[in-house]
Amino acid sequence: MAPSGLLTDLYELNMAASYLQRGMGGEATFSLFIRQLPPTRGFLVAAGLEPCLEFLEGFGLSETELDYLGRELGFEDPVLDALGALRFRGEVWAVPEGRIVYANEPLLEITAPIAVAQLVEPYLLNQITFQTTIASKAARCVLAADGRDVVDFALRRTQGLDAALAAARCSAIVGFAATSNVEAARRYGLQPSGTMAHSYIEAFPSEAEAFRAFAQDLPERTTFLVDTYDTLNGVETAIAVIRELGLEGNLGVRIDSGNLDEVSRAVRRVLDEAGMPSVRIFASGGLDEHDLERLVRAGAPIDAFGVGTRVGVSADAPYLDSAYKLVEYDGRPMLKLSAMKATAPGRKQVFRGPDGDTIGLRNEPALDGHEPLLVPVMHEGRRTGPHRTLQTARRLFEQDLEHVPDLARSIGDPEAPVARFSDALQRFTDEARADALRRVGVR
Repeated sequence: MAPSGLLTDLYELNMAASYLQRGMGGEATFSLFIRQLPPTRGFLVAAGLEPCLEFLEGFGLSETELDYLGRELGFEDPVLDALGALRFRGEVWAVPEGRIVYANEPLLEITAPIAVAQLVEPYLLNQITFQTTIASKAARCVLAADGRDVVDFALRRTQGLDAALAAARCSAIVGFAATSNVEAARRYGLQPSGTMAHSYIEAFPSEAEAFRAFAQDLPERTTFLVDTYDTLNGVETAIAVIRELGLEGNLGVRIDSGNLDEVSRAVRRVLDEAGMPSVRIFASGGLDEHDLERLVRAGAPIDAFGVGTRVGVSADAPYLDSAYKLVEYDGRPMLKLSAMKATAPGRKQVFRGPDGDTIGLRNEPALDGHEPLLVPVMHEGRRTGPHRTLQTARRLFEQDLEHVPDLARSIGDPEAPVARFSDALQRFTDEARADALRRVGVR
């Protein structure tokens, strides 16, 4: 079922009602972009486009919703009739999910009659801002893990269940190996992952009995949580149960507390001395990319990480300074001249080349050796192709990541590249600015 058409702000409805009353049905183009990156980000990963396209395909106001607008907010019948007739029949150009982007680069541009384009603003901003935030945080964990598996543990700590599903989806885009969230795994075709909690160990008369029961009942998911009482003793117990039951295959131990560097070295030593070098060590416990980088650089013998709380809420940068601005209306360029929030007019394209990114006009020819990032994804209200898969998004991310400068990839003190304007866009902006100032009587 499509999300409600009332997932918008009241001021959007106020403006839409006024446009409709005054017969302002001209086409408007709005551009969605991130004004500036947080200081802890050297790049962003585009995400959230797919739910936006689904929303636009199903956009409309039901009779129940229109009744609410009339009864509670006082909209009159002619306006309600006009609102009820609105559907999205426009076009969308967007950066595909998984691609790496930088500040001021349009992630999405939408063209539709102005009332519709105005009403869908909050939903588009919500989805793209949040999912890009989480995907970008998760991507840093993948970088920091340096080839080790990373698993999404965010379900229990995200700010809402929809956010948990989105976090699992976004982490898959950037290369997480699995998720603990079973519904996300089912919905998005991900690998579910999980073993046991400390409560399971505590529920049995002894740690050995808990390990034995779990291995017998769930032999395909035998990773023993060894730090309920005493970590090294727990490892010895796990070794004894492995030998007793003749367990083979994908075996592991999980540590969830303490100094993970020191503890993992001790655990690895005990396992190796027992002749079990193939038993993996899985670590969790309030981790993010900074912890992963520290452990990997120190050479901690950890094979995989579970990350949850700080990644699922992007704790160090929980939001992005996103904007959705009118850049063209009824064939005329539009721009904003507010201090520190000025915008550039016109439908745009981002051209990526070996010398960096250039923001230009959509209709200007691409520079030699440069690739346009925005592609048409909707035309006349329908997708231009099939749903893009998470595998496609992951492949795009991996390809782009290879070309991200080292300073932007840095975990500790990243430095983001800055896109420049093309000569054509700069001239167009200067002309539109001069025209706007003339129209308002500023000399």
